[in-house]
Amino acid sequence: MSLEVGNEAPDFTLPDVNKEQVTLSSFRGRKNVLLVFYPFAFSGICTGELCQVRDELADYQNDDVQVLGVSVDTPFSLKAWAEKEGYTFPLLSDFWPHGEVAKAYGVFNDGAGFALRGTFLIDKQGVVRFAEVNAPGEARDQSGWKQAVKAVVTA
Repeated sequence: MSLEVGNEAPDFTLPDVNKEQVTLSSFRGRKNVLLVFYPFAFSGICTGELCQVRDELADYQNDDVQVLGVSVDTPFSLKAWAEKEGYTFPLLSDFWPHGEVAKAYGVFNDGAGFALRGTFLIDKQGVVRFAEVNAPGEARDQSGWKQAVKAVVTA
């Protein structure tokens, strides 16, 4: 069962592409966080979704909102993918313990060993304000993300 709107977001610390530790609670009181789980780097749908975030980054990330991408890939794979695609927002590795953060958010596919397409907007107090989970192979409609970001920024 994935997290729902109104739930407190589980805190976590994960390495980014440079193996620097990123902690969700470090954004509390400072920024809302758009947390984007995706199955795998270099896969077709995931690349399309994150390239849309890259191309429309101003709609998602600003002084009040930070985008964080999360997958079970290693930091090395994520770094190569970020460099290839020109992603400037952090990509975090939930590689080990495998999928632990995805499990905490209720978006880990145990049978396949990867994160589902879960999207969560977490406000500055650490509360989930938007939650959406898409099945494997099902691309996300990001218009809902944009509306949620606008709503939390103007609140």
